[in-house]
Amino acid sequence: MRVYLYILSGIASASIGWSAGQFIISDLKWLERWPEMALFPCVAISLAIGMVATDIFLNNPTRPKRNLRSGWFPLTIAGGLGLLIGLGTGGITQVLLLPDVRDVIPIQDRFVRIIGWVLIGGAVGIAEGLTWRWRTVEAGDPKRFRERLQTSAIASSLIALVAALAFELLRQQLDGELPEAFREWEDPVGFSFLGALLGFALSIATSPSYMAALRAGAGFEYTDMGSDGNSQQNQSNDRSNDYPRIEKNLKPRLKFVNDDYTDIIEEGRSIQLPGNGKIKIGSVSGNQPNGFGSNICIPGLPPHVADIELYPGKTLLFPNPKAYGIIELKGDRLTSARKIELKHNDMIAFHVDQGGYNGKKLFRFVYYNRFLDPQA
Repeated sequence: MRVYLYILSGIASASIGWSAGQFIISDLKWLERWPEMALFPCVAISLAIGMVATDIFLNNPTRPKRNLRSGWFPLTIAGGLGLLIGLGTGGITQVLLLPDVRDVIPIQDRFVRIIGWVLIGGAVGIAEGLTWRWRTVEAGDPKRFRERLQTSAIASSLIALVAALAFELLRQQLDGELPEAFREWEDPVGFSFLGALLGFALSIATSPSYMAALRAGAGFEYTDMGSDGNSQQNQSNDRSNDYPRIEKNLKPRLKFVNDDYTDIIEEGRSIQLPGNGKIKIGSVSGNQPNGFGSNICIPGLPPHVADIELYPGKTLLFPNPKAYGIIELKGDRLTSARKIELKHNDMIAFHVDQGGYNGKKLFRFVYYNRFLDPQA
């Protein structure tokens, strides 16, 4: 459904942009001598705003009023970027089409059109990537922001090149076979085709399923922590680091969504998982002489309970054959140590018979593979 909505948005946005350009050229009689200076900016603005608006409303489908209140700024930025890059694209295209320039640079019309389409695609990708900073708190991570910007810009530019080459090839094959009346529809059909492919590319490149998270639930209720990181109730036991936590000094490094300054696992916090690698769950601290340690440490559990192995598009749970009986998945205790592929919204619980941490005998996580915006 996400892909279809992006494709429809791309087609609609490109059509609106082309219609706006024709209104300026044909009805208002502006820029008749330089039509690309009107057409390219209108298409770039419409596509940039359309792609950003689609992402905003798909990520928060149940809060349209909030989207309108918070979305005006990124949409304005997208429109401004589309205008600037669209004007630049139109100017470059118009210059390359001038007869005097043709005498110096003998370039064919189709190559000029291909350059224009690629620049429009790049404009849409840059607008989508840059405005992501104002659309999610996840963009506060500089690495993630750079990755998103690069992915959007490269994917949009490449798919625009593919669309331009495919459409020019089709135009060449059908040259002379179509009635003259159909030639006036070449531009709107071409831009609609470009918009559809841009929508498809961005729906894949910006899909929120690229990252997984574990959200802490029952068992991790807030407890007043002492200055040494221990709960006030457990300070008399003089046990350092005896509280649910993530180990930040082990690879792969874990952190909480929108909070990289604490290691305490509390109810409602989401642990951001890496795109690939292995996460160990147990009770052994990461600062061991032999280098062994748990990335997620929970007091009272066996030293090693399970591993979570992450691959692009897939997450597997590997229970420890000696401890699988204390693991619960979707409300049922495991009866074997076979590997399990985790799905979005799966509940994983670990039972602690001793209740060593404030009497807690169960610690539950919810697994997410659609890393939804915490602001949503």
